[in-house]
Amino acid sequence: MILRAEGITAGYQAPVLRELTCAVEPGSLLAVVGPNGSGKTTLLRVLLGLLAPSGGTVTLAGRPVGDWSRRDIARAVGVVTQREEDPFPLRVDQAVLLGRYPYLGPLSPPRAADREAVVVAMARADVLHLRGRTTDRLSGGEAQRVRVARALAQTPALLLLDEPTASLDVRHEMELLELVRGLADQGLGALVITHHLNLAARYADRMLLLDAGRAAGHGPPTAVLSEEAVSRVFAWPVARTTWRDGSPQIVPLRPSER
Repeated sequence: MILRAEGITAGYQAPVLRELTCAVEPGSLLAVVGPNGSGKTTLLRVLLGLLAPSGGTVTLAGRPVGDWSRRDIARAVGVVTQREEDPFPLRVDQAVLLGRYPYLGPLSPPRAADREAVVVAMARADVLHLRGRTTDRLSGGEAQRVRVARALAQTPALLLLDEPTASLDVRHEMELLELVRGLADQGLGALVITHHLNLAARYADRMLLLDAGRAAGHGPPTAVLSEEAVSRVFAWPVARTTWRDGSPQIVPLRPSER
């Protein structure tokens, strides 16, 4: 087990998460889904040790996450967020090199091992051919793959991705999810926060459905995405069908179809 949250209660002035349990194993992909305000971002902050829970425990590689330094967490966990605004353009290889920061001193130049890690990360994320291009000349999908490469340059055991396909078109969305699924198949643990129930069902080994900070379902997609649960959590009627690979697919109903 790479990451485990057990019985987490956490929030700010009031609890946002309530007695929540989830885990990420090597070689697996966990998709966290739920409506806006259900606690997905708060969960990410708790898992990264940025917000201390008022109840429950979070362990990373068997150790309480609070015992880890920020540098050590950055070596173990790579984070990919929604599209970022670059303050100034960098060459792609320079942008990926930023992922080596946890291994360098404040003024230390990159070593041969760091440059090798960057090349390996770019190859794994399929952006090696972009290495000489500047980040302001990338498409949305290319930019997200570069951010995945930056995270991989940290040589992490775990990837946490927060809405990584936001604002991407269908092709780039699929390419990114294929990439993350492939990384998990190579042994990396991955957690993806997403609003896309149907794609999550096709790519994830397990899903966590959040409802007002509690788990409304946790397990294989076929067990989590029931018509009753999805309709209740999202406050909208849905029908469920099955894709050819056996994954459940959710169809929101129009008022006339209820």
